Amino acid sequence: LVEETFTIDEVSEVLNGLQAVVHSEVESELINTAYTNVLLLRQLFAQAEKWYLKLQTDISELENRELLEQVAEFEKAEITSSNKKPILDVTKPKLAPLNEGGTAELLNKATNALDEKSKLEKALQDLQLDQGNQKDFIKAQDLSNLENTVAALKSEFQKTLNDKTENQKSLEENLATAKHDLLRVQEELHMAEKELEKKFQQTAAYRNMKEILTKKNDQIKDLRKRLAQYEPED
Repeated sequence: LVEETFTIDEVSEVLNGLQAVVHSEVESELINTAYTNVLLLRQLFAQAEKWYLKLQTDISELENRELLEQVAEFEKAEITSSNKKPILDVTKPKLAPLNEGGTAELLNKATNALDEKSKLEKALQDLQLDQGNQKDFIKAQDLSNLENTVAALKSEFQKTLNDKTENQKSLEENLATAKHDLLRVQEELHMAEKELEKKFQQTAAYRNMKEILTKKNDQIKDLRKRLAQYEPED
């Protein structure tokens, strides 16, 4: 391309060649970017699986127009800054491997963050375990105190029940004794009444009263006989 004038066919050939080169370079960059992202995601997923992390993805973010516009602005800024730099070589540099440069540093930072998170989770688990053991110890002490209290109440209740049983037994014995005493006193009273009646019958006043009653009965019988003689016959 050192001549000052070109034919249409020559210009078309040059443009087609440039288009093919640009298309090849862009495709290569896109493929390398995709491969790099895949490798980075694989390592992140491996770290997450190692530390039993739960990853969540939000597919709706891929359709967020605001985020897409921010990415587009970032790309424009990168393209503008790259255009301002002097072109030293027509061949664009390839992306650095995953284990070199900024990507490796980013991966190391992510790994360190995961390790730190794991240590914090372990410390939290140990703290929770200590608190759980302390709570279990307190619960065991409370349970022991409660059992002792229940045992003391049970013993006191049993003692009270035994005392009530003894008192009831004593009352029943006293009641039985009182009943026997009552029957004995009633029997003695009955015997005393009989004895008193017998003694009364043996006194002179009783005998005189009995003789008077006998004479009165004889007189009544004699009067009835006399009256019967004066009664008219039918």
